[in-house]
Amino acid sequence: MEAAVFVVRVLLGALLIAAGVLKVGHPAELASNIAAFRLLPPDVVGPLAVALPYVELLLGAYLIAGLFTKTIAVIATAQFLLYAGAIGSAVLRHIPANCGCFGPNDSATADWPHVAFDVMLAAAAAFVAYAGPGALALDRKLRRTSTTLGTGA
Repeated sequence: MEAAVFVVRVLLGALLIAAGVLKVGHPAELASNIAAFRLLPPDVVGPLAVALPYVELLLGAYLIAGLFTKTIAVIATAQFLLYAGAIGSAVLRHIPANCGCFGPNDSATADWPHVAFDVMLAAAAAFVAYAGPGALALDRKLRRTSTTLGTGA
């Protein structure tokens, strides 16, 4: 189980880092993609487009490192479910929004396979939240250190 959690944790982290890296430096394009879903007020879209790539980078880095694993995995679960909900909403409302999941060159339109993929990613992140932190996680090292410090050893 430890190895499975490790693999899923690292794969999710790598995916989030890739998505974040491809969005960094393109806030206008990302804002346009977010606005196309017609879910958020314009005053929220701009700041979200600036912050989202860095949130994805941080979540990905923390998952790969296995630091605060369960908390970060819960946040990633919520993020993937929000993405699934936004994409599903666009599909139901027949809005031809581009996903923008992997930066400005991602021209994939919102569709049910994208919803299913995000739900699958949410399930994978929930698995990490439940069973984590997994092998080679910094959480284990920190727990061991704090236990040692707490006993005076």
